[in-house]
Amino acid sequence: MTGDPLEAAAGHVRRARRIVVLTGAGISTDSGIPDFRGPNGVWTKDPAAEKASHIHHYLGDPDVRRAAWQNRLRAPVWSAQPNLGHRLLVDLERAGRMQALITQNIDGLHQAAGSDPDRVIEVHGTARYTRCWSCGDRRSMSEILDRVRSGEDDPPCESCGGIIKSDTISFGQALVPEVIDRAMTAARRCDLLLAIGSTLSVGPVNTCVPIASRAGAVVVIVNGQPTDMDRYADALLIGQIADLLPRLIGE
Repeated sequence: MTGDPLEAAAGHVRRARRIVVLTGAGISTDSGIPDFRGPNGVWTKDPAAEKASHIHHYLGDPDVRRAAWQNRLRAPVWSAQPNLGHRLLVDLERAGRMQALITQNIDGLHQAAGSDPDRVIEVHGTARYTRCWSCGDRRSMSEILDRVRSGEDDPPCESCGGIIKSDTISFGQALVPEVIDRAMTAARRCDLLLAIGSTLSVGPVNTCVPIASRAGAVVVIVNGQPTDMDRYADALLIGQIADLLPRLIGE
């Protein structure tokens, strides 16, 4: 293969009319939200924070929950703003060429940037809401954090007294079948799948890549390091996402 890989990838994007984008933590790092497993990742620096992400630890240990609520108070997501990458995807959607945006992120920055919430498929849930483990009561995270600030270190559900957690998918917790089905269906129907900022190591959402490829779509992968799905890429761009995306999908 000869020529500029970035120009070749940009050509694929220009020609596509039914684009599905899959984003991971890498698209939000420029907004000040660290990834989880990278050199400066949340779990790399604080293994106890990873423990709280396992549902059996969270449900079974009040100390883990108390620490998790304190971490939520300090989470960078509350001050984070969408970056250029998020905004470029909004432009792609408004041009009528992006059919769906599948995200592994829980930060809500795609919607904050202006992406249509009906097109955003949050496969791992959202940190901006809470849900009771017992009765399913769903509230704004800000409402529950106000209770923590007022002195409730492990606030119970006001409806049933059950355990409240963020409305995200923890390790050991079942994914929502309808959400995963939406993601897989979108992957089958696209003519280009653009994966951005994900190591594509977490299933089942990473299988969107081979599903799209087998259905005849072009696969473009953009990430800071190699991914588990690079073998499916028609165009592979390794580097800084903030540098690559404007040249890939910008005007």
